Amino acid sequence: MIDLAYAQTGGAGAQSGGFSMLVPLLLMFAVFYFLLIRPQQKKQRKHQDMLKSLKVGDRIITSGGLCGTIVEGGEHFIKLEIADRIRVDVGRGYIAGPVREVKTGDIAAGSEGRLSQGSAPGLGGFLSKLFKK
Repeated sequence: MIDLAYAQTGGAGAQSGGFSMLVPLLLMFAVFYFLLIRPQQKKQRKHQDMLKSLKVGDRIITSGGLCGTIVEGGEHFIKLEIADRIRVDVGRGYIAGPVREVKTGDIAAGSEGRLSQGSAPGLGGFLSKLFKK
């Protein structure tokens, strides 16, 4: 009789244990969704919108580092003029974004000296403060 009582309580506990193990899995999925999946989808959607808005004459930079002007646009490839009469075909997926023009007045006078010394921008001030140079 005692064995029968243990068998009955074990069966009821197993069903509630399955549901309680499902809750942490659902919470982990929710955390992954809001921290990893959703931001990546937003970034991808923003990149797709940028690719759709490109037109002939826009200056762009590719993920490989080529800068140029769009001469012809296609569905999968664009023709990019990187120098005078030098044109290359680039896949639309490899376009990083539009080129932001930097004017000479925007560059601080002190930053040119740091760049000519061979240090990385932004690190020169940090390293000089760190080593009291």
